[in-house]
Amino acid sequence: MATCLAHIRVKEGKAAEFEALARSLYDASTGHEPGLIRYEYWRGQEPGSYYCFESFSNGFQGFLAHETAEHHEAAAEPIMALVADFSLEWLDPVIGAAPLRSSHEYALPSEATERERLYAEMFPLKLANWWLSLPRQEAAR
Repeated sequence: MATCLAHIRVKEGKAAEFEALARSLYDASTGHEPGLIRYEYWRGQEPGSYYCFESFSNGFQGFLAHETAEHHEAAAEPIMALVADFSLEWLDPVIGAAPLRSSHEYALPSEATERERLYAEMFPLKLANWWLSLPRQEAAR
């Protein structure tokens, strides 16, 4: 399992264009990518602020497959042209208070593509040390 939250700030006057691209990505991803459990875009309180909540049952490999999917790669440059600031945060559920399983680190497979290696370097799934002392679900085997 791997779950993340993208923090996105869109350039002034670009919200409608961003939302159109977000809908397109949502439609192309949801129900079409193996392991994709959640893929949702949300508006924040601050003007131009958005969040993208993503969760993958097949872990970091699912995240990499999503990032390198043809539809995502085609949208990357147009959507990033609308973005003023972007950061990605890995999440971990509070067991018993969230429906998703714990995020887990995964080794990058030796057969990973160059593009998958690039995304793995840009957004490595690293568990926060403070999570490790709290109850977590073991990775499915």
